[in-house]
Amino acid sequence: MRRLLDNMKPHFNQGGRFEKYHALYEMVDTFLYTPSDSTRSAPHVRDAIDLKRLMSYVVVALIPCIIWSWYNTGYQANLVLQELGQVNHGWRSNLLQAFNLGFDPGDILACTLHGLLFFLPIYLTTLVVGGCWEVLFAIIRKHEVNEGFLVTSMLFALTLPPNMPLWMVALGISFGVVIGKEIFGGTGKNFLNPALVGRAFLFFAYPAEISGDLVWVAIDGYTSSTLLMGLDGYSGATPLGLSALGGLEAVTAADYSWWQAFIGLMPGSLGETSTLACLLGAAFLIYTKVASWRIIFGVFLGMAITSALFNLLESDNPMMAMPWHWHLVLGGFAFGMVFMATDPVSAAMTNAGRWVFGILIGFMTVLIRVMNPAFPEGIMLAILFANIFAPLIDYVVIQLNIRRRMRRYD
Repeated sequence: MRRLLDNMKPHFNQGGRFEKYHALYEMVDTFLYTPSDSTRSAPHVRDAIDLKRLMSYVVVALIPCIIWSWYNTGYQANLVLQELGQVNHGWRSNLLQAFNLGFDPGDILACTLHGLLFFLPIYLTTLVVGGCWEVLFAIIRKHEVNEGFLVTSMLFALTLPPNMPLWMVALGISFGVVIGKEIFGGTGKNFLNPALVGRAFLFFAYPAEISGDLVWVAIDGYTSSTLLMGLDGYSGATPLGLSALGGLEAVTAADYSWWQAFIGLMPGSLGETSTLACLLGAAFLIYTKVASWRIIFGVFLGMAITSALFNLLESDNPMMAMPWHWHLVLGGFAFGMVFMATDPVSAAMTNAGRWVFGILIGFMTVLIRVMNPAFPEGIMLAILFANIFAPLIDYVVIQLNIRRRMRRYD
């Protein structure tokens, strides 16, 4: 393979027949092998870690969330199919039956494969459409294909409901890549998280397809509304949505325990339900120093303090009484705290600024959840809000450091 790529390289270099497609060659070459480029003059950095390897660490950290998304999506679907009498109604069901797998929620393999069949179309659509935009801009600007999209595509797919129409998936990732990143110059120059920009666009453009009670359980051959209206006593609402309406009493009445929410065995976006899976990814990112532990703990601290202050107030708003340990496990808080807030491009860069940045996100998340019952999931808007202020936070921190040092010499 190495010899084949070396033989092809002259055709993609400047003056070669395929010069304008050099970005594609470079993408494949550096994905498979460490770049052979080396510095000719000092300073020298002897390290095999480049941007591709750094992004691959994030993908490794996402593996627990990815695997859990397969199982939980299939588990929630199989629960409904069991109530339907295990009706054969789509290509996914036909494929499961071809492997002699039914719709038993207790069958781990059946649930995992069923969920995988919902995850793959969404992720492949994200990867192909977003990848085409990345390659197109790389060819036009004559620069390398940036590896950050590998993480962006995975994060974006994991934030979507399992039954999101694929044309909306394509539209969302297109908006995230083009408007959220490429118009600012590409990877490293965007001030907003591209995955969150795409999801925010879908939320405000097509709210019925990404929020409410009827979008969190995907079943082939049925619209969610038709399906759920035919099932007495079944609700597709997420625990966070239930809590916004009736507080913790509504959550416990729906038979959701804190431990169940921590594990992630509940309806929700593909990869956001399991706090445990997110914390496993956080441990890996902190150990490899890919993510800032200051941001992660800052988000947690901001959430815990703000929720504790709201708990002291008396109000008819059920969200005010929700303790911090429930905020942690409901919705996409843990996923956003670990994987979205720590984006090194759109987050604060200074150590002190990272604490402020994280605390701001935690504070805004609880504030949005409590003050806006119509939008109980506040972590997405909180991170985008903090992204806007990240440069200002760093600027203030740097100026304070300059003033403190100048006083030493006065």
